Amino acid sequence: MNTLEFKVEAVRRPNVDVLVVGAGPAGIAAAVSSARNGAKTLLVERYGYVGGNLTAGLVGPCMTSYSLDGRHQLIRGVFEELVLRMEANGGAIHPSKVPANSAYCGYITYGHDKVTPFDAEALKWEAAAMCQEAGVDLLLHSTMVETLTSGDRVTGIVVAGKSGFAAIQAGVVVDCSADADVIARGGGETRTGRDSDGLTQPMTLFFRVGNVDDDAVETYVRQAGETRPFASVIEAARAEGRYSIQRRGIGIYRTLQPGVWRVNTTRVQGVDGTCVDDLTRAEVEGRRQVQALMSFFRDRIAGFRDAVLIDTAATIGVRETRRIAGVYTLTLDDLTTGREFDDVIALCGYPVDIHSPTDAGGRLEEDPTANVYQIPYRVLVPARLDGVLAAGRCVSATHEALAAIRVMPPAFAMGQAAGTAAALATRYGIAPRDVDTRELQALLRNDAAYLGDR
Repeated sequence: MNTLEFKVEAVRRPNVDVLVVGAGPAGIAAAVSSARNGAKTLLVERYGYVGGNLTAGLVGPCMTSYSLDGRHQLIRGVFEELVLRMEANGGAIHPSKVPANSAYCGYITYGHDKVTPFDAEALKWEAAAMCQEAGVDLLLHSTMVETLTSGDRVTGIVVAGKSGFAAIQAGVVVDCSADADVIARGGGETRTGRDSDGLTQPMTLFFRVGNVDDDAVETYVRQAGETRPFASVIEAARAEGRYSIQRRGIGIYRTLQPGVWRVNTTRVQGVDGTCVDDLTRAEVEGRRQVQALMSFFRDRIAGFRDAVLIDTAATIGVRETRRIAGVYTLTLDDLTTGREFDDVIALCGYPVDIHSPTDAGGRLEEDPTANVYQIPYRVLVPARLDGVLAAGRCVSATHEALAAIRVMPPAFAMGQAAGTAAALATRYGIAPRDVDTRELQALLRNDAAYLGDR
């Protein structure tokens, strides 16, 4: 037999008003906001818990939800509610209490004022509880494998899990897959990476280290006065041929537990986060780098002599893959000038943070943004595909602009807007692109989102 044919029979699940794909920061906010605005909402997630990179990826802390100067909190709403819930149970520190250049923000000043340290287990529980309290139906251990369409309109998805395949129809689908999976498989136009060569930012496997001497780390960093912690140690080791990872410094972030730090230092370049072969290679290479780093830390890094590896993330962290071609494309110029939009749905202040796809470099201060910049609703709306919205790091933006809005707090804000808009679209029986943005903005403000003082 020359061909192998699979017969796929999908069980048809009950229809919903709004179907959210992916339970990362954008998906959590989208689902909670959709349900709170009266839509029958289903949240589909491939892992057995919510949180995405915040939990499975061990990514933390959440980068700033404040203006670039650290004076004004811009991202509130669902994000703020989740942080306060975690803080009440000892699972987070509110960003207002975390100054720049502290151990919690990796001793980095620019763009790292007012980050949010949190515990991943606290987030798993509190975010799921928020979803259930809002009336969201959760479908975990379920991976989106195909998009259902009718002409140029997305009508639902097919998921795969231990129960087999299931078809789910929805009035509006919100693509929070991070990779624009729903829109790409539905025939929507997407773009990837840099305009010049299509290369994307490298992947990083986060890991946690215990038994660290916190005081020794603090003493060294303060005395060294480096822009990036331990940069001189890395430079010397590289000159000796003892350090090959393409990073100029060491990204270490103190956690809520004494002696426990998150490490953001592995770097896997030249891989595509939408290719399973590349993802497999990245996972193996990431863990190889973790073992090399642990040996290096014990030998050369102050405070880490007796450090032990607690765990590596369940999945490698992917910074960039596909992004949609939307009704509007957010640009670097929009961020640097602080351009105002009539359909603004979020304010942000995180800088352009590009990790080089090819070498040890990066851009953080090279493209200064305005103190506050805006994200318009139109970047969530595909240019030609109806019945679907995007939120998170797959929205319509250039490579440079995406590097600023790809982090967690903006993803929450975009998710809240997408979920609210999806609920409005199903309420009135209209396409998401036809939602009245003034009504959307009013609902967002009513749900504690901040869209400026005007």
